[in-house]
Amino acid sequence: MVLDRPGQPLRAAGVPEPQPGPGDVLVRVHTCGVCRTDLHIFDGELTEPKLPLVLGHQIVGTVEAAGPEVEGVRVGDRVGIPWLGWTCGRCRYCVSGRENLCDRANFTGYHRDGGYSSHAAADARFCFPIPEGYPDLQAAPLLCAGLIGFRAYRLAGDAERLGIYGFGAAAHIVAQVARSEGRRVFAFTRPGDVDAQRFATELGAEWAGATTDPAPEELDAAIIFAPAGDLVPSALRAVAKGATVVCGGIHMSDIPSFPYEILWGERVLRSVANLTRQDALEFLRLAPTVPVRTRVEPFALERANEALASLRAGTVRGQNVIVLDEPEAPPSTPDWARP
Repeated sequence: MVLDRPGQPLRAAGVPEPQPGPGDVLVRVHTCGVCRTDLHIFDGELTEPKLPLVLGHQIVGTVEAAGPEVEGVRVGDRVGIPWLGWTCGRCRYCVSGRENLCDRANFTGYHRDGGYSSHAAADARFCFPIPEGYPDLQAAPLLCAGLIGFRAYRLAGDAERLGIYGFGAAAHIVAQVARSEGRRVFAFTRPGDVDAQRFATELGAEWAGATTDPAPEELDAAIIFAPAGDLVPSALRAVAKGATVVCGGIHMSDIPSFPYEILWGERVLRSVANLTRQDALEFLRLAPTVPVRTRVEPFALERANEALASLRAGTVRGQNVIVLDEPEAPPSTPDWARP
């Protein structure tokens, strides 16, 4: 499914199968998560995509071929391909363990074609083994909602009382990790979204309400996953002195001005940018130990426009996932992941 220009519906198309260059692998795509970042690209809010473009950066598939100079990945391996697709390895960010900030980075489904397709080519260094026990469908959300959520969660610090603003794909994973570590979770959703609030409490939140509601008690940290800048002052007012507010998205509407007093008291406001390979390795090891159980809604490839529209409407509980070629669930599949 191809994006020709921002705002235009994706079109079904036959395109040449990508050829893996040096260091690349060719992956047959089984599933691909549908991310809010895909919407930002579709809407033109992220302004530098290659066009035409195949969206999608939460790819689960099987390696079918490898180019020269590939190490650590073999034909037949089941791998995940995330948003970060390539970094230079030489800039001051890369050499200091901050490759997520590389100025020359390429991103999957943005600078290079992604997973709304039967095949994708990827740099083998940025492909990761999928944990056992996760079928392809349930594994897809781990690769962005999980990875970015995990990075945001770590940057929030050691917070006993964690507020989560926007309870979508990333939040439903972070809530499970937080609860497994004994944190108390407070979920803030769109006003009137009772279904999302119920979903949050099912996943262990001890309180769920609207973003317009005051927090029932002071928070030690907050993560904002919703791309709404007006939530920043709300979160700053909700957190205690010394707390951190993390903006977890790649794009956000403008943040309105706010009085310095709600930032004062050594409160910290920060963003999260992309991910590192170390983030991926650590989270994919952690997920089965929680265990993280992803909630998914499958869509056939030709329904990709519907999947994006559903995400825009805010009706998703968990994550929409494009299904292309998913093998049958193996016998080891846990009951929670079975249809």
